[in-house]
Amino acid sequence: MARKQGGGMTVAEAGRMGGRLVSEKYGPEFYERIGKKGGSSTASKYGAEFFGRIGKKGGKAVTAKYGPGHFEKIGRKGGQKVADLIERAKALEGGLRAEPEKAEEEEREETTAGS
Repeated sequence: MARKQGGGMTVAEAGRMGGRLVSEKYGPEFYERIGKKGGSSTASKYGAEFFGRIGKKGGKAVTAKYGPGHFEKIGRKGGQKVADLIERAKALEGGLRAEPEKAEEEEREETTAGS
């Protein structure tokens, strides 16, 4: 990224710095509030169905990038994670300590293999 004349920071650096300062000053609730305002404004301007259209467009882009099985894969992975968490909670309620689940081990292996 090109630097501004005079040796200042890049636009990306300035944006990052500004975002960090705003976050420190106002906290995460600030972003939640402005996000809701933006969503409400967008819905008023374009209609609620607009979100469906842009969601489909985004889904098509993700499918083109990662392949048709991507959503199935991440859905299965998320469902397995939920099932594992439920089992761990049940084990803790029963006074037992849950062992690391198979899905977590597989996730670590996938992360290591993908590096």
